[in-house]
Amino acid sequence: MATIAPTKPVTVAFPKSDVIAALVAELIEVAKAEAQVRGIPLPPDNPEIIKAPIPMDSLSVVDTLCALEPVVGFELRESIVRTGGYSSIEAALEHLVPKIERVWIRKKGSKP
Repeated sequence: MATIAPTKPVTVAFPKSDVIAALVAELIEVAKAEAQVRGIPLPPDNPEIIKAPIPMDSLSVVDTLCALEPVVGFELRESIVRTGGYSSIEAALEHLVPKIERVWIRKKGSKP
């Protein structure tokens, strides 16, 4: 009679590029709305919008976390967003992506 060796659980790597893509798409919409309200001219293309100094309040950024739930497979707590918001999309990404990755590792148990 053959014995079946126990298998290791399959670990999935952190979907960093998908997280960034989803965040960028949502944050660009937030930045466009903020720029319109504040009268800030927007650069013509997305890479420049990402670097542009467009302040985004923390509540608007918290709303973008919902778009990440299908990507990461769980709800993210609003506490990962910096109180007071961010000065640009780039600043938000630099702060949020590592925090989201840490939550991913804690919940899913795998690194990239």
